[in-house]
Amino acid sequence: MTNKADNVSKELERLRSLINDYNYQYYVLDDPSVPDAEYDRLYRELTQLEAEHPELITTDSPTQRVGAKPDSGFAEVVHELPMLSLDNAMDNDEMINFNRRVIDRLAFSGDIEYVCEPKLDGLAISLLYEDGVLTRAATRGDGTQGENITLNAKTIRSIPLKLRIENPPKRIEVRGEVFMLKSSFETINEEAREQGSKVFANPRNAAAGSLRQLDPQITAKRNLSFYAYSMGLVSDDFELEGQHFARLQQIKQLGLPVSSEVKVVKGIDGCLEYYQDISERRDSLQYEIDGVVNKVNEIALQERLGFVARAPRWAIAHKFPAQEEITQLTGVDFQVGRTGALTPVARLDPVSVGGVTVSNATLHNMDEIQRLGVMINDYVIIRRAGDVIPQVVSVIEDRRPDNLIAIETPLECPVCESPVERAEGEAVIRCTGGLVCSSQRNEALKHFASRKAMDIDGLGDKLVEIFSEKGYVKSISDLYRVTKEQIVGLERMGEKSADNLLSALEKSKSTTLPKFLYALGIREVGEVTAKNIANHFLTIEAIMQASQDELESVSDVGPIVAHHITAFFDNEDNRQQVQELMELGVHWPQIEKKSDEELPLKEKTYVITGSFEGISRAEIKEKLESLGAKVAGSVSKKTSGLIAGEKAGSKLTKAESLGIEVLGLEFVHSLEDI
Repeated sequence: MTNKADNVSKELERLRSLINDYNYQYYVLDDPSVPDAEYDRLYRELTQLEAEHPELITTDSPTQRVGAKPDSGFAEVVHELPMLSLDNAMDNDEMINFNRRVIDRLAFSGDIEYVCEPKLDGLAISLLYEDGVLTRAATRGDGTQGENITLNAKTIRSIPLKLRIENPPKRIEVRGEVFMLKSSFETINEEAREQGSKVFANPRNAAAGSLRQLDPQITAKRNLSFYAYSMGLVSDDFELEGQHFARLQQIKQLGLPVSSEVKVVKGIDGCLEYYQDISERRDSLQYEIDGVVNKVNEIALQERLGFVARAPRWAIAHKFPAQEEITQLTGVDFQVGRTGALTPVARLDPVSVGGVTVSNATLHNMDEIQRLGVMINDYVIIRRAGDVIPQVVSVIEDRRPDNLIAIETPLECPVCESPVERAEGEAVIRCTGGLVCSSQRNEALKHFASRKAMDIDGLGDKLVEIFSEKGYVKSISDLYRVTKEQIVGLERMGEKSADNLLSALEKSKSTTLPKFLYALGIREVGEVTAKNIANHFLTIEAIMQASQDELESVSDVGPIVAHHITAFFDNEDNRQQVQELMELGVHWPQIEKKSDEELPLKEKTYVITGSFEGISRAEIKEKLESLGAKVAGSVSKKTSGLIAGEKAGSKLTKAESLGIEVLGLEFVHSLEDI
């Protein structure tokens, strides 16, 4: 019996060691060495063996990340070394002054070496390892005292439960930031909207709220991430490097992740160049940052500089302009889109958000207005992130004035005065005017001319509006009736510009049936749906005559989409437009029906994520669809496989959690042989 128990213990240790190695390669090195299927197999094997021998389960086993019962509250933790805050520099001048103070205090000649780190917009925590095992995790709190969130921290896969070192120090404290990827933030907010529950204002709030859940199983579902940025308490049996950057490398060797964006630079010029570079790349990062942390690299110099009040003299946070601000909502306009949807847009007292003056923000729909409880004259929080349209996040309840005015649902279109309607189960209200409504007509023309539709080069939004205002274009087909004389007569449009536009219009007549169908702007008919319908019916005549039931037999077409298509072609004006466009020369090659043998991936659904060497995601998508596969934008239980390239993010994590096969460039190349 003893030998059998020893063998089980050895096998458990082998499995735990392997899985911990794979976690390290995936989360810290960003270089996985085995397929996800192999990882899942080993994890299931470990789970089963521990279930058979519960007396051999250890606290640092990978299986112990989730599963503890909800806590009744968080115990207080007193930090043995305070977790200090940082002073802020709000512009380049303040950074230059910081550098001057450092040089003067040190009586230093030459450039100081700094470490520049992205200032993650998350929640600071402390991780205490004793004899290599994670024994406590705590929030920063007020810097002196935080909350014990150990059970929740253990659910974060990038935080190792056991250090990757043979002779770990007796005690070592690693400090860092818990944050939420932008993709995970969008996912949980979308789920919240579907469930009618409260959405998070930003990824930082989402990360903080998730980490402070009393039930760690809820935290585990939120897909949090962690990057380390320093050490706190370290026992004497661990030899520390003499530079901050080198200590970060020690942290990586222990098995904890450090941002790949961290760099060593020379002098203030290096700091400012780093700030400029990462601010330009900010929107492309997978996580939110609100500035750059600059630290003197040499620990000896840090010690000489010391501290002032609650902040070190050797570090400073160079902040980005705020992405959230408070302003007053002074009114609401309703804009009319291509499909007649009325979108409420808040008029605001102009305010600078993220370095851009914002005077309007979206309110999405009437349901969102009701959820926010917002009224005209309220003070509200506005958020802007990158190129995303500014939005109203919340109302400042304690600043509500007495002159509040309710936001009413309009009864008629603000453009054409046609009645509005709200379909059952929809949050959107719509104008019923169709092409009678100039706003809908203009948006329909812009969509028709767009790159993914008819791709009419040079026909921009402004020109469409001018054509409409002058009465040159009253329908889609009128675009192909515009004359050279009409174009030349417009401001800033000479003969060459007119010739170029007429040439682009002529060129656009040669298209494909899927693109033409998409260009018509039928509600809910996107590129993929248009392609599926075209490949199923083969001709525009067959599509126009198709019944609701026949349309529903097409992949990706449900009752609602089928209804929109039949309703569109039941309209005599729309049928006339299609006929006129074809008479004016719009044409496409005949689609040849492919056999099942030519569509080997007909029943498969794939998702593509990350980047691939030598091939774009669009090319991979086109190849898959040509073989009959459906390419979806998100991972679900119905996904046949995830094609993952470099820097695959949350989609990869979700695929792994659902046990979905993960494929790489080898699979993509194999498609050429099918």
